This record gives sequence, C-alpha cells and structure tokens, in this order.
Amino acid sequence: MKQILLNKIRNREMIVGVVGLGYVGLPLAVEKAKAGFRTIGFDIQKEKVDMVNAGKNYIGDVVDNELEVLVEKGQLSATCDFSFVKEVDCIAICVPTPLDKHQQPDISYVRKSSEEIAKYLTKETIVVLESTTYPGTTEEVVQSILEKGSGLKCGEDFYLGFSPERVDPGNLIYKTKNTPKVVGGVGRDATKVIAAMYRAVLDGDVFEVSSPAVAEMEKILENTYRNVNIGLINELTMLCNQMGISMWEVIEAAKTKPYGFQAFYPGPGLGGHCIPLDPYYLSWKAREYGFHTSMIESSMMINDKMPEYCTERAMKILNRFKKSMSSSKILVLGVAYKQDIDDYRESPAIKVIEELKKNKAEVDFYDPWIKNYKYKGQVYTGIDKINEKIINNYDLIMITTAHTNIDYKMIQKSSKFIFDTKNVMRDIENRENIEVL
Repeated sequence: MKQILLNKIRNREMIVGVVGLGYVGLPLAVEKAKAGFRTIGFDIQKEKVDMVNAGKNYIGDVVDNELEVLVEKGQLSATCDFSFVKEVDCIAICVPTPLDKHQQPDISYVRKSSEEIAKYLTKETIVVLESTTYPGTTEEVVQSILEKGSGLKCGEDFYLGFSPERVDPGNLIYKTKNTPKVVGGVGRDATKVIAAMYRAVLDGDVFEVSSPAVAEMEKILENTYRNVNIGLINELTMLCNQMGISMWEVIEAAKTKPYGFQAFYPGPGLGGHCIPLDPYYLSWKAREYGFHTSMIESSMMINDKMPEYCTERAMKILNRFKKSMSSSKILVLGVAYKQDIDDYRESPAIKVIEELKKNKAEVDFYDPWIKNYKYKGQVYTGIDKINEKIINNYDLIMITTAHTNIDYKMIQKSSKFIFDTKNVMRDIENRENIEVL
C-alpha cells in the first residue's frame, strides 16, 4: 500500500478530496489542484459548491483567476454528495470545530464527516484530519469511526493522520502554499506517505512527528502560546492604565531587546477561529487526567473580559463629558477580527457592540470590509459610509479593528472623542481627543 500510494503521488495519478470548503479547505483544494492532482471538494452548503463549480471565489486567500482556470480545466470540482469518497485516494477533513454553549469542544462536524466517509471508504486511501481539535481525536474518535463504518483496518487497508491547518487570513507573506506543515500519522508508514503528499503540493517544509496526538498538541500549543501572552499583555494594560503608563510605549521599549522577548499587543479581546477557542479544547481534555491548566484558564478569563473592560473605559470617557452611556451615540469602527479582512469569526468587536448595547448606548458600526454580520441568529447592518458630518454626529468613536483603508486624520479632526483600542492612530499628532487602550 505504501509504495502504491507513493507512486500515485509521484506520478500525479492520485485523486484527492477536501471535506469542508471554508477558509482552510478551499485554499488547500486549490493548491492540490495546482500541483497537478485532480481535486474534488465537498461542502454541505450548496451555495459554496455552486460557486466553486462556477469558478467564483469567496475566500480572500484564493486568487480568483486561478480558481476559474482550475475549474475550466476540470482539475477542480465540488459536490454535496459524500459518495465522491469512492473516487479519491486521499481525503483531507477541514471542517469547523467550534465550542458549544458550555464552552466545551464541539467535534460533531468531525464525527459526522468521519461517519459519511466511512460509508464509502475503500482500500489504499489516505485520510487526514486538519481541523483543530484536542489531542487524541484522530485515534480515539476518527479512527474508530472509520474502522467501524468501513470494516477496514487502519494501517493495513488505509492510512490515517493529523496535519494541523495553519491559515492566517490576510497574511501577505505566508499562505497555504508556503507555510510549513506538521504531519503525524497512525504508524510510521502513514506519516511518510502523508508527508510525501504535502511535499508534492506545498513549498513549505513538512515536519514529521511520531503520532497524531503530538501533531494535535502542537497545534494547541501554537495558539495557547499566543493566548497566554496576549492575556499577560492585556492584564498589564489594565494595570498600566491605573498607573498612568502607556503599555504601547512599554512594549516598544521592550522590543529593543534583541533576544528573549517577542512583542504581543493589547486589544478589545481575541478573534478568529483558533486563538480564542483552542485553549478551551486543551483545558477540557486536561480534566480527563485530573489536571488543572491554571495559567491557561487565567489568560482566557482575562482575554474574555476585555470587551467588558473596553466598555467600562468607554463609559468613563463619556462620564468626563457628563454623558451617560444610555444617552450616547457610539460608532464602532471595525467588526472584523483583524485588520484588512472580511472575517468576523469570534470578533471581539461584536462582543464590544453587545456590551455597549447592554448599557443602553445607541450603537452603529462601520467596516469597509464588512457590510453586515450575523450574530446569535440576527443580522446586523453597518452604515454605508463615513465623512466629517457623520463622524461628528457621534458622542464617541470606538476603534476596534486596525483597518488601514480608513482616513484616521479625518476622524480625528471630526470626532468629539475617540477611544482607540488598537493604537491605530499612533501617528496622529493632535491627540487632544484621543485615548488609547
């Protein structure tokens, strides 16, 4: 089996499938197709499938004309029918792994996908889980589902492994193609074959580890590392505010040390799919071993509190002008979770808006990348444009995303007051009406 699959990879005879055509899956499918592999994408959302089959892109990290050309050549197609699994030699699972309402891991999409794949799984097939999850998922959950549902034996009839997605939407340097990959398979042969597949597709290095669990923990470490360090910075930011010290200036000074320090920055909270969620996966799994992840949980508490803290700071600013929040109009600038993208998954800005509304403020938002967003079953629409007159109509401008395509000089000149939670106005000279987080 190992040699058969390696030959198919080498000769570009392997047909590959990608389950889940979102921020991870579609760019991966495109790169596999560009590398010469016939690629079939799957998604339960017919709208996405129809767009792919029409050569229409909906993901920022995918080049529009590349997708169109691949579809026209028949190199890439999409389907809503799981029976496509019978046709492929390699399947990557790239489905969401959110938290449930109790902040516990929800791997229902992984389970459902595995159950459907098992129905059509054939011998000499590779299955790779890319969805971020807790250590043990690949072997404890996916492997058992695939074996039970297909009657095949992992390691003998098919290969299984985990290779964590590494996607940073909006990153101008690192994309799917050139970002290093980590691979851990169930058995050494599985690892070697899966690694060979990624090496045939990607330009980035492929680092092999001894098991799926190591690869799963590696992914959790990446994002927990950032969560903990951002939590530290956010906590010190609260302290520095009380001490009358600029945390932003402190960080710039610390950055001059050429070793032993990496800069992290404060903000209104954490956004995106990974950093706000992954530590919960690890702390949940740790309980199985009677282990309490106190440092991780402390950082999560701090970061989760930031939207509320920013709202309290906004309230104090308004009070200085003898304005109550309940009688104030506030414009929130930016609902994307990071600058210059249209992704608002877990965006702290949306939670800030929710907190402001809880305190009876009249709140609007403007985001040049996002016209509306869906939150808790409702759709919220922003204002179409901003200008001097519109800006001056608000009691407070609250900057929650550091978009670069906004005229901040105009905003400074036209605003009554600005609360800048991202320090995006650092180069504005007149700072009489600006307060920074």
